[in-house]
Amino acid sequence: MFARAYRWIDRNFVELGREMRLSYLPPLMVYVAAGISGLTGIVGVFFVKDYLGLSAAFLAALGFWAGIPWALKMPLGHLVDLAWRWKSAFVFVGAGLIAASLFIMIGLLAHTDAMRQVMRAEAWYVVSALLAPIGYVVQDVVADAMTVEAVPRTDAEGRPVDAATLKLMHTTMQTLGRVAIIGGSVAVALANVIMFNGVETMHEAEKVRIYTRIYEYALVIPVVSVLGVALGGWLKLQRARALRAHGVAWRRALELVAEQPQRPDPNWWILGGSLVFVVFTAVMGLADVPYNQEIVFAGSLGIVAFLMAKLMRSLSPAARRTLLGTAIVIFVYRAMPDVGPGYGWWAIDVLGFDQQFLSELSLIGSGLTLLGMFAFRRFIAEHSITYIVAFLTIVGTVLTLPNVGMYFGLHEWTAAHTGGVVDARFIAVVDQAISSPFGQIAMIPMLAWIANSAPDALKATFFAVMASFTNLALALAQLGTKYLNEVFVVRRAVTDRVTGMITEQADYSQLGVLLIAAGVIGLLLPLAAIVVVRLARLGSA
Repeated sequence: MFARAYRWIDRNFVELGREMRLSYLPPLMVYVAAGISGLTGIVGVFFVKDYLGLSAAFLAALGFWAGIPWALKMPLGHLVDLAWRWKSAFVFVGAGLIAASLFIMIGLLAHTDAMRQVMRAEAWYVVSALLAPIGYVVQDVVADAMTVEAVPRTDAEGRPVDAATLKLMHTTMQTLGRVAIIGGSVAVALANVIMFNGVETMHEAEKVRIYTRIYEYALVIPVVSVLGVALGGWLKLQRARALRAHGVAWRRALELVAEQPQRPDPNWWILGGSLVFVVFTAVMGLADVPYNQEIVFAGSLGIVAFLMAKLMRSLSPAARRTLLGTAIVIFVYRAMPDVGPGYGWWAIDVLGFDQQFLSELSLIGSGLTLLGMFAFRRFIAEHSITYIVAFLTIVGTVLTLPNVGMYFGLHEWTAAHTGGVVDARFIAVVDQAISSPFGQIAMIPMLAWIANSAPDALKATFFAVMASFTNLALALAQLGTKYLNEVFVVRRAVTDRVTGMITEQADYSQLGVLLIAAGVIGLLLPLAAIVVVRLARLGSA
């Protein structure tokens, strides 16, 4: 029994450490920076709830626009391929945009009156919310390409690595990428727990000072990503020097460490289509056109699908069918709407969840998500994406039931029958502990398959186009969330910060139906997509 447990731990935990390579570290640092971005998450929730009069539907719509930059991975990915040796510059650009977003929030908290003299606080918040994802997507494109090049396709003697080993290596690399992201979130969740210690006794001014300090600490995010690409450059320089010491000409040594067999020709379909996409999105976003979000989504999906079709021509017929089936299942799974911010507002107002408790929940969730990625690594590598999505869909639906139950008084009943032990916080902790290990499982096989299928000369382009398609699903999810919040309206109390008067009363009467509707949709549609893919005899990675 102990030998079997040791082998399981060795295969799922220790082996991952053995497979770690120094060349993996630069992209992992960029991913860590993305994980650290969660440092401001809880602050953002309370800032929006207490300081801004934005509705749940508006915030869902803002989430749609904030998700659109991820479709820009198409032109950015191709530009990275075209300027492979200078791809680090993209990370510096992204770091600047992220820093600008953080400085805006610092200004809103520390210099509110001065910021309001320029624009309304809500307008500043929207600008900050749109700058940050642009910065992260620019960095993510480079990090994705670096993960592809980090996995060798030949062994030390120059022989091709077999397909099964290559798939496992890509799964390991993508697992490490998720580990870096979640590891960063674990660190910041712990920081939030420490920062918000004793928050229940703090005055509002003390809370604002802590909010400001957290955003100031978040400025480490762009620093970490820049250090990652600097380390990558140093490692390549060391490899080039080693080759030079073995008699290789300096120019040839630099070409060998560039990790790109040949520079691809510009794909004008991708560049031209992406230019159309950017102009189209900007015009529709700025124009006051009815259903502009839906028009942007439909146009974006059409452009991305067209570019995917062009790129798929480089694959074999079997690989194309596998890509199509996999993309459909992942798209539908990621396109499922959620409840929106209303449940969080209700938990704060009705259940009394404060900043410290939410930080503790985040720490539990991040830690167990990290554990789950180790524990399920072999499960991910050995099962198809359709199997994994079906499993996660059913489990995820079951794990939403405690939230529904608490809205209808489950925590009051359990507390009355357990002497107050099993109260709302107890249920929230248990539910978070059970659901968290499944948080990132669906992403890993998809990313590993994309990385494994990428043509050598078009690593970043292939990764970016496929990722853009699946990321558009998140935009559709935000649209669905907006629709649900327009049908089932949830309001929190809004207080004028100057007069102290309540300008809008809280109304959570429709939250229960909203929770049920989101749960039913999230269960039925992904399972229906899997059935359709199987009936159409499409493949699955």
